[in-house]
Order: sequence, then structure tokens, then C-alpha cells
Amino acid sequence: MADLIAQGIEPQQRWRRTFAEDQQVVLGRTAGVWAVPWDQHVSRRHALLRWTGQGLEVVRIPEAHNPIYLRGKETAEFSLQPGEHFIIGQTRFTLADQRVNITAAPQPVQQQAFSAQYLKGIPFRNADHRLEVLSRLPEVISGSTGDHELFVRLVSMLMAGVGRADTVAVVAVVKEDCPSGKETPDAETPDAKTPDAEMPDAETQDTETLGEPATGGEDSEGRSVRVLHWDQRLAAAADFQPSERLIFEVIRQRQSVLHVWRGQPSAMSSLFTESENYDWAFCTPVLGKACRGWGLYVAGRFDAELAAAPSSSDPTDLREDVKFTELAAATLGSLREMRLLERQHASLAQFLSPVVLESIANEDPEVVLAPRETEVSVLFCDLRGFSRQSEKHADDLLALLNRVSQALGVMTRHIHTQGGVVGDYQGDAAMGFWGWPLAQQDAVERSCRAALGVRSEFAKAAQESQSTLAGFRAGIGIATGKAVAGKIGTIDQVKVTVFGPVVNLASRLEGMTKILRAPILLDEPTAAVIRQRVPRDVARVRRLAVVKPYGLDSPLEVSELLPPQSEYPQLTDEHVDHYEAAVTAFLDGQWTEAFAHLHRVPPDDRVTDFLTVFMAQHNRTPPPNWDGVIPMSSK
Repeated sequence: MADLIAQGIEPQQRWRRTFAEDQQVVLGRTAGVWAVPWDQHVSRRHALLRWTGQGLEVVRIPEAHNPIYLRGKETAEFSLQPGEHFIIGQTRFTLADQRVNITAAPQPVQQQAFSAQYLKGIPFRNADHRLEVLSRLPEVISGSTGDHELFVRLVSMLMAGVGRADTVAVVAVVKEDCPSGKETPDAETPDAKTPDAEMPDAETQDTETLGEPATGGEDSEGRSVRVLHWDQRLAAAADFQPSERLIFEVIRQRQSVLHVWRGQPSAMSSLFTESENYDWAFCTPVLGKACRGWGLYVAGRFDAELAAAPSSSDPTDLREDVKFTELAAATLGSLREMRLLERQHASLAQFLSPVVLESIANEDPEVVLAPRETEVSVLFCDLRGFSRQSEKHADDLLALLNRVSQALGVMTRHIHTQGGVVGDYQGDAAMGFWGWPLAQQDAVERSCRAALGVRSEFAKAAQESQSTLAGFRAGIGIATGKAVAGKIGTIDQVKVTVFGPVVNLASRLEGMTKILRAPILLDEPTAAVIRQRVPRDVARVRRLAVVKPYGLDSPLEVSELLPPQSEYPQLTDEHVDHYEAAVTAFLDGQWTEAFAHLHRVPPDDRVTDFLTVFMAQHNRTPPPNWDGVIPMSSK
């Protein structure tokens, strides 16, 4: 593989990118990762590049405004060999074909380790420049589309910040049995004494984007060094030979280490110093789980003036460079740790409701999620019309699944919007609850607003034949009472949900919506709160009946939650009053009066059928010992 090195007029205007064989890319000012954003003389799309394995084919795109110069002459199409370059505007593009050969390297003449505390006391003589370069690191990280792009930008930034650096690399220590670097790290913070703890994070190693980074030999723990990306100032310099000995030492000590080879015997120099022409190298670890096993490797030479000085080989000459690199490593580790937490938070968002995520972000998750008894309002929402749609779309189950998923999404969205927790999905049904993890004084009102929101959205979809929700309706039951909420399950698997009779009651109420022909049913405590706290122009409640659910011994007063008259004019407030008057007469055994009130309710209100049919079955006469309770023959 060959690399193309772009270098503008400023040191930080630089990148080094690798070609795969027969890979064709577009070079330009806005050409993705091959962009040259610093040079206005480079067109948005300026040239097509293709590495053939023998040379780089360059073709100027006709729409490009400025010429390409090769060997001082304007050229529109040519082949470039390693070591050659072309120029567009104020940017030089050099083709390099260099290799990375990780070597054990000779023993250094001097070795020094730098603690973070020690480096804090080292002042910068050119602090403004260093801080200006370092201030670009957040942009480097946020603007990177992947890890390889991050490495390219990070190395270019370090080249600009460490003026004496001839070569900069991002390195990593990996397990030999995990050559791709995809070993998942432990959840806990690694122990500095445990060599295996310093492994690259699974999210930070991508063999497709990194190509084939050079890998060195193994150490006694079966680990090896990989160079993830590197760059050097001289495009025609020799191959890069980083010191494996130095990198392993840094990982072992978990602090920056400097090696100085200057002054080695000539035999040793021929092995390392002369071939690389380096006098020194240091490596700084990037600590934290998000960059586990990473290091920043910097190598260079003492210039002629320093070489003549008595202290030219004194490691303290490089303390400022080490400090700058360590600041970059610390900033990189912190920012990537933040991004890792954001990704984890985003992934948890698929499993935990926003109100739960917010709670565990501010408090100990074990405390927040611990099961505890609390007052909750539980909403059970089931999708109607699923069986019919299943038969209709049996030949396209994936499309049906997509529609059901969107329907469940409607339920989930309204539960979350009202600050509720989605406790479970069961097939085409969803369960949400309010009152945990934080107490909510308005839990009942929130649950009812969510229910009305779901009803409204499905009603609108029913009017649009092309809607993916067309043909679906929802049956909803809401109950309020004591329950245990939190992390519930077994040793092997848990989920955040709610447990108790109130959950079963909400489910029973949802099932009764089919029998009573009412979209939303409430138990008595929920209905009482809505009557007391919610005005009729927001939501309405009408008592439907007192029933004894199938399989239960205690009677249950059931009410319906209705939208305000402005949203549901088919049933006016007067109609609701007549129905409730009918229920009162029905319970008192005054069935003739009950019939009279029911006849003043619109006939298309199917809820009236429940009482009308029951009274007709008993010849409009209350049975002996009438107590007002209607026994249910099924769930």
C-alpha cells in the first residue's frame, strides 16, 4: 500500500492517507476524508486518484478551476511514483511508499519516566502556540467519521504541536489471539498491574477502516504492538521502525517514558539510529476504557545546535514536548470517554425510558433501580385489528412487522412524552407506568393524557387510507394503586418493570374494552382523580357500569376516559350526563328510567349496547336480589 501526504503552507494543514490497491478516490476541498479544506485554490472536486500497485494515476476533473503542477509544469493526467509529488494551489501532495517495521530497538543510553504530577510543574516557553494547537483537539474528535480518520487528524495535530518531532504515531497493544483488536474490555477500570487490562476497546478497532496495521512480536504475556496510523515530515525518509521495547514499557508503567539513543556505539547505531536517523523517542499512554491500550509515539532528532551543547542528550530537553503530548493524550482520553458514555447512553435508550436514564445519570443506578413499593398508575395498551391485518398481509410479514412496530412506536412515544416508563412489550401490546423512579403527584393525569394521545393518533390514521396505521385501533386500560417497581427478574436476566395486582387490573380493563366497546377504560381511583383535577375541556369521564371481572370475586366500577367535546363532538357533555344518569338508575333498579336516558344518547355510541343488551336479556326487569353488579362471562 502507498500513502498520499498533503501539506499546506501551515504545519497543521496536513494529512497522510493510505490507498488500497485499485482504490479510486476524489481529491478536493470537500471530498470527504480526502478533502483539503484549508486551500481555496483546490476545487470542491479537483482530481481522480487511483493506486495501481505500481504508481498513482492522477486525472484532473474538467470542472476543476486551477491547474495541477507536476515537476513545475501544468499537467492534466499523469502517473506518480513513490517519492514524487504534485502541487495544487498552495498544497503539495507527495506519494510515499514506506513500511512500518516494529523493532525491539537497542537499549537506550538514557531512559526517563515522567509522572503526570511532575509534568504539571513544567512551564511552556511557547505556551500560546501549544494551547492553540491543543484547542483543536475537540474539533479533531467531533469531526472524525471513524477511528481511522481520528488517527489521521490526531497525528497531524501532534506534528504541528511538537516541532522537533520527525515522526508521530498512534500505537496500541493487543492480545496475540485478538489480532484485529476486537477484544471487548472489562466493564471495570483496568488494574495497572494487570497487563491484559490494557487492550484496545472493541468500538475503537475497525479492520476495514484501519487496513492492515503493522504488528510486532509478542511479549511474555502474548501481546503485540500495532501501529494504527503514523506520519513523518520527510516523505522520502526510511521506513518507520518504532521501538517495541519503549511501547511495552509505557503500557507497563502507565506513564510517559522517554528513550534517548544518541551516543550509542556505532554497531548499535547501525541497527536503529542511522536507519531511522532518530536520536530520541517517547511514548505517552492514553488512559481510560475508551482508548484502552492506546499510546502516542513521538520520535525525532536533536538539532545541530543542541547536539553541540553539553546538555544536548539530557532528557529534560524534551520535557515540554512530553508535557504537550500528555495533555493531548489526557484530553483525547477524556473526550473519547465522554463519547463512549454517550454511545452507551444511546444504546441504553433502546431499553430504558428517558426518565429512568435521567435518574441513573444523577444517582447510583443500584439505588435507583432497586425494587420498591410505590403508588403507580399503570397503562396497558393493546393493538386492535392485528389478526385481520395478519391474514391480509400473510405474504409480506416484514411489511406487517414494520407497521406493528410503528404502532407500538405511537404507544411508546406518548408514554415517554408524558414522563412514563415503558415496562414491557407483549406481542402487539405495550405497558407503561407512572410514579417511579421518581414520585409523580400528577401520575394519573399523565397516564390519561398519554392514553388520549394514543387514541387521537390512531383515530387520525383511520381517516388516511395510505397511512401505515390505517386499519389499527387501540384498546387501553388504566389502573392506579400500590405496586413494586424497579429492576425485577432472576439472577440471569432482569428488566425494569412494575409488578402487582394493579398491573393485572390494567390488563383486565384493556381486555374489557372489547366487551364494553370503549377505547379507554379506567378503574375507580383513576376516574376519581380525573373528575377532581381535570376540567371537562381537557378530558371527560363517564361511569359505565359496575362489573365482576371473570375469575375475580370483587366488583369493579368501570369508567370511560373521553376526549373533550371540542375534539369528540359526536358525544356532547349532555350525552355523557344522560348516560351517567342511566347508570345511576340502572344500579338502583330503575330500568325503565335507565332506558329513557340511554335513548337520549346517540345510537352510534356502541357503549350503550352493553347496558341495553343486559337489560333486554332480563326483560327490562332487575333480577331478584339485584345489587347492580354485572358478572363478566369472559376476560
